[in-house]
Amino acid sequence: MAALVAPFLVALVLVPFRAGLSATNEALILVVAVVAVAAMGSRAAGALAALSAAAWFDFFLTEPYQQFAISDRADIETAVLLLVVGLIVSQLAARARRLQAVVVTDAAHLSSLQGTARLVEDGGTPEAVVEYVRRELVGLLGLRGCRFEYGTLMGNLPRLEHDGGLWLRSGSRITEYADWPDGETELRVVGGGHYYGRFLLDPLPDRPLPPEEDRSVAVALAAQAGAALDTAGLSQQG
Repeated sequence: MAALVAPFLVALVLVPFRAGLSATNEALILVVAVVAVAAMGSRAAGALAALSAAAWFDFFLTEPYQQFAISDRADIETAVLLLVVGLIVSQLAARARRLQAVVVTDAAHLSSLQGTARLVEDGGTPEAVVEYVRRELVGLLGLRGCRFEYGTLMGNLPRLEHDGGLWLRSGSRITEYADWPDGETELRVVGGGHYYGRFLLDPLPDRPLPPEEDRSVAVALAAQAGAALDTAGLSQQG
C-alpha cells in the first residue's frame, strides 16, 4: 500500500510547484519516496514504488498534465531515468536491510557463545553451564521448552546433528526432516569423546525449522556444555 500511495502523495504535493521546479528535481524528490518505501518494506515493494513514482511523475508533473502521456523528449528521458534509478536504489536498500539483519543475527550468536565461554572461565559449575545453554537454546531455536537429560539414551528420537541437519536413524533407515518432527528432538552433549546426556528440544506447534546458522550455533552451544561436563570430570555415561 505504501509503495502505491507514497509516490502518489509526493507527486500530488509537487503539483503547485511544478512550474518552478525542473523535471530533474521533481524526479529526485520522488526517488526519496522510493528509498523510504524500500527501506521499510520488501524488494518487491521498492520495485512497485519505483513504477508508481514513474507513473505519477508522468501523470502530474509532465505535459500534458493529468494524462499518462509525455510530449517532451527530455521529460521522457527523465521519467525513464526515474524508473531505472528507483529500481536500482530499491534493490540496494533491500540488500542493505538484509545485510543489517545478518549482522544483528551474527552478533546475537556470538553473544550466546561468548556467554557460555565466560561462564566456564569464571568457574561456573557444569550444571550452571548446562542451564545457561538450555535457556539459550529456547530463545535461539524458538522452542516451547527444553530440558537436559543426563545419562544413557532412552528411545529413538530425531536428532539435531553436528552439521545442522535433522535426522532420525532407525536401523538401516535414515529419515531427514525439513521441519520440526512431532514430539521432542534430541541434541546430544559430548565432551572429550564421551557422551554425557542430551538436550530434549520441544518446538512450538507448526513452527518452521530454524535457519541452518541457528542450528549450527545450537550444536556449538551443546559442545560447550559437553566440554564443561568433561572438564569437571563427571563419570562418563554410555
